[in-house]
Amino acid sequence: MGSLRRLRRSELPADAAQLARFLLGKVLVHDSRWGRMSGRIVETEAYGVGDAAAHSFRGRTERNHSMFLRPGHAYVYFVYGTWFAMNVSAEPEGVGGGVLLRALEPLQGIERMRTRRTGATDPRLASGPGCLAAALGIDRSLDGADLCASGTLWLANPRPCGGPVEVGTSVRIGITKDAHKPLRFFVRGSPSVSGPRWMQDPTLGLDPRPARSRGSAPPPSLPLTQGKNRGS
Repeated sequence: MGSLRRLRRSELPADAAQLARFLLGKVLVHDSRWGRMSGRIVETEAYGVGDAAAHSFRGRTERNHSMFLRPGHAYVYFVYGTWFAMNVSAEPEGVGGGVLLRALEPLQGIERMRTRRTGATDPRLASGPGCLAAALGIDRSLDGADLCASGTLWLANPRPCGGPVEVGTSVRIGITKDAHKPLRFFVRGSPSVSGPRWMQDPTLGLDPRPARSRGSAPPPSLPLTQGKNRGS
C-alpha cells in the first residue's frame, strides 16, 4: 500500500450520516506496542441527533461523554460484557452523535490480527464491530482518543487516494429502536463487510425474514474468538 496522511478535523463532516459515508475508504490505524495495525473502512453505521438507538439519546453520561466531543474522537465501549466496539464522534462539540465502525479490510499488521482472531479468514479478521476492535487491539483505554491528532489511534487518507467506491445502504444491524432507518453504509463487493448477504446484494431481493420479525434489525456480528484482547 502507499503512504497514509492523517485526516484533518476540518475535513470531517459534522453530521453523523454524512460522516458515516465519508469514512468509507478511509483507513483506521493503531500504532500499538506490537507494531502498526490498520485497515480500510468498508462498513459504518450512523447514530445522530434524535436517534433513539444512539447511546447519546438520553444525554451525556460518564460512559458516553466522548460522543459529545468534536468530530473525530474515539468512543469505545464494552458490549454485553464480552467485546468492545468503536465509534467516531460525529456532531458539533456538545451535541451527541457517532459513527459505528463495523468492518475493515485488513492492510497492515495482519499477522498480529490473526493471533487475535484465531479461526477467521483474512478478509473476516475485522468484519463486525467486535471483530474489528479485537483484531486491532482497541479497548476502553482508547476511549476519547483524538483521531486527528498525534497519537496511537488515528484516521488516515491513503496515498494515492483510491477511486470512488460504490456505496450500499441498509437498515442498521442488531438494534430495536429506530431500526427502520437506512443508516448503515458499506462498500459494495468488499469481502469484509459484515451482516447477512441479503443486506448487501440487491439481486437477492427483499428481506427474507418473516414479517413478524422485521420490526428489529438483524443481530450483530460477533467475534469468532477475541484471543488475548489486552488492548495497547
